[in-house]
Amino acid sequence: MSKWVTGKIIKNKFWTNSLFSLIIKAPIKTFIAGQYAKLSLKINGERIQRAYSYVNPPSSNNLEFYFVIIPNGKLSSNLAKLQYGDRLQITYEANGSFILKEIPKCQNLWMLSTGTAIGPFLSILQDGNDLVRFKNIILLHAVRHQKDLVFLPLMNKLKQNLEGKLHIVTVVSREVCKNSLHGRIPSLIKNSELENTVGIQLSSKTCHVMLCGNPEMVKNTRELLENNYNMKKHFRGNQGNISNEQYW
Repeated sequence: MSKWVTGKIIKNKFWTNSLFSLIIKAPIKTFIAGQYAKLSLKINGERIQRAYSYVNPPSSNNLEFYFVIIPNGKLSSNLAKLQYGDRLQITYEANGSFILKEIPKCQNLWMLSTGTAIGPFLSILQDGNDLVRFKNIILLHAVRHQKDLVFLPLMNKLKQNLEGKLHIVTVVSREVCKNSLHGRIPSLIKNSELENTVGIQLSSKTCHVMLCGNPEMVKNTRELLENNYNMKKHFRGNQGNISNEQYW
């Protein structure tokens, strides 16, 4: 049974009308970059909880979680109303194996995300541990609109810090934007546009792909990689090329 502790809201930062980050102070056990916690509020007498990835690295004093307001969503709309000093419940211990320790040896690590699911990748990259073993890291963030690329400044800063190792790709699906690919991740892989943009070949011999986000994207991308690139899902006792995380 999960142990819960009380977290205090330090800041509620709205990026757009529907995207926001909560900065929280809470006495949690140190987590591993890439893991997630559960957050909980009591709403109309009912305790509602959901899993969310840490955006911050484990070394941060404060915790950051990234949200989208889901229309008619029980929890997200109420989290969006929280202000400085408000309280919520958070699990003391983090969970999840979407961490670099579980990634087998490879030259090129692909981090493919949609929407708010970029969180664990930002935590991993800000943490910086164990990145030296990869020749290239490709961080892809796919969103609906250009305004949703709220973490692009941080992504570019991480690219500078990693001095040529990190490659940034942004994808916008509902409008054509300069410096971003247009479409959906499976299609961009299938037509080789993603590989051509990065200049790195997707190969089962040299690559591992981490997928985080919309379940349809995860499912379709994994099937494409399995069928067209001879990749397979990675398990601790059965090494593969694909790892994925999804919460709904």
